Amino acid sequence: MILVTGGAGYIGCVLVEELLAKGESVRVFDKLFFGAEGLAAVRDRINLVQGDVRAIDESAFAGVDAVIHLAGLSNDPTAEYNPRANYEMNTIATERIAKMGKKLGVRRFTFASSCSLYDKGLFAEDVLLDETAECAPRAAYAVSNYDAENILLDLADDNFCPVILRQGTVYGYSPRMRYDLVVNTFLKDAFSRGFLTVFGGGEMWRPLVDVLDVAKAHICAVEASDDKVHGEIFNVSNKNYRILELAHWVREALSETREVDIKVDYSPMKGRSYRVSTQKIESQLGFRAEISVKDSVTNMMKRVEVDSKTDFLNPIYYNIQWMTMLDQMEKTIQRVGSVFGCD
Repeated sequence: MILVTGGAGYIGCVLVEELLAKGESVRVFDKLFFGAEGLAAVRDRINLVQGDVRAIDESAFAGVDAVIHLAGLSNDPTAEYNPRANYEMNTIATERIAKMGKKLGVRRFTFASSCSLYDKGLFAEDVLLDETAECAPRAAYAVSNYDAENILLDLADDNFCPVILRQGTVYGYSPRMRYDLVVNTFLKDAFSRGFLTVFGGGEMWRPLVDVLDVAKAHICAVEASDDKVHGEIFNVSNKNYRILELAHWVREALSETREVDIKVDYSPMKGRSYRVSTQKIESQLGFRAEISVKDSVTNMMKRVEVDSKTDFLNPIYYNIQWMTMLDQMEKTIQRVGSVFGCD
């Protein structure tokens, strides 16, 4: 059995379907911040456990052979909103899960880290970065992932095989859809506004990867022999894109069904810019992310309409909006009590 933490999330829902297609038994451990609707199609084929990764107990590891650890806050805005919770979920909980799994005989452990660890700012030297490049993360999200990486590497020994996947910015369709990721945001804007806005001239670089390719990378890391992945770090990306180039690919993918303008704002701005190499994962594991931005957008365009995910103002598609709303609701309920009850 494979334990997928955060398995009801944006990447998790896609990954779980892929694991089931390969005949794997799957247990999902998730707090269900965003509900379990993304797992509706496979709900009767998985073991779903609701819980907080900061308080996971040994029962979650019963019969588990490998852990794919996706759980935690997943972007800068949510990390900055509550840095303490971010560190507890992304770093301390990762250590707890890894140590508990190791104690209980789980050998393979993949960790969803981020290429944002490489970011040195918009005006940093433009070089192609591999896994040996120096990391000096500054943002709370990147720091929490980097610290978790180092903890996992320190735990590696003959009985425990952690594998770190530094994922590029993810795009693509998921049953638990998000529109707060750059390509997906462009798609949403094309549908809802008829134009795309590119800030800072669109000159910044990003490594981008489709959500299905991310899922397949984790599966590859689980299935690979120890000698290829033990204590290793791999960048996961399809290609490095400039943001303006992304906008043009989105427009090209939509050109047969709708006209989309691109508006470029050249105002100075702060932001990220970095490019990564994927040579290591390609040569060492034979893995290559294959789904292009254009193909992914074409698929998303069809799926969001068929699956009625065009209510673009719904906060559930935007992590920071949804988490902020839940936090405010929780505080309100603590203050006023039950909404319709009398307590």
